[in-house]
Amino acid sequence: MAQVWKCAGLRWTAGGPALEWDGGRRSALPRGKRIAFAVGERGVRTCVGARGHACPVRAAVPGRTTGARCEECARLDRAHSVAADTIADDPRPYRVYLAWFGPGMVKVGITALERGPARLLEQGAVCFSWLGTGPLMAARRTEELLRAALRVPDRIPYAEKRAVRSALPATEPERAAELRELHARAVALSGWPESLRPEPCQVVDHTRVFGVAGVPAAFGEVVELVPGGSVCGELVAAAGPDLHLAVGGRGLVVLDTRLMTGWELVPPESATAGCAFPVREFRRAPDGLF
Repeated sequence: MAQVWKCAGLRWTAGGPALEWDGGRRSALPRGKRIAFAVGERGVRTCVGARGHACPVRAAVPGRTTGARCEECARLDRAHSVAADTIADDPRPYRVYLAWFGPGMVKVGITALERGPARLLEQGAVCFSWLGTGPLMAARRTEELLRAALRVPDRIPYAEKRAVRSALPATEPERAAELRELHARAVALSGWPESLRPEPCQVVDHTRVFGVAGVPAAFGEVVELVPGGSVCGELVAAAGPDLHLAVGGRGLVVLDTRLMTGWELVPPESATAGCAFPVREFRRAPDGLF
């Protein structure tokens, strides 16, 4: 009987990205590693639960959702989420940051000081700089100030992030320029909360950490895992939750590891490189064909 694994998501560690499995085991993901798994013919994706608790009814969840939670568990998870703005009395210090994902793609956000840059790695930020540190509500007000005054969003869709990774500016100064300009405009704004301590612009570049420097353009992205499907390929780059896999003659495909959670995964029957999950192909320029 084939060994069965349940993925708990991708984690960014001091040593780089790793897949985490139920039970706490981790599999490091160095570039060049062979990634291969399948979903059994009778596989069903089940809710991953919330806040460390299993779903009480083991509800089935759709293959295309990245949250892998049923409605009740998703509600419970949001009820204890800083990102969802449902917690106002967290006593920990927070940092406000600016994150850059590609030309014209900068967002503002907050993260707990104790987490360091983990949130930026999880989001796939190519570059980032801290803006300030202070209490949660002061960080929230600063985030809202930048959104209103500078029209900086607090979310950028992953599809947009993926679309530009193969065409990033070649040098670190080029990649940092937009962040530096926006940081200067941000700290010059009036209305900053007094309890938030501004921080100097010090751009951190994750290009080498992710392995996206010069990465070839992917032909598409996996949209869901399905029973009987499989993937086998070589890891070329990893950014945020995404794995860029070389899957044979077609080139690279992007796999969002959040789609793996909730499934029972088994070794594939064939070791031949390829992807047998549904894939959405990226639009190609200049002819606009798919």
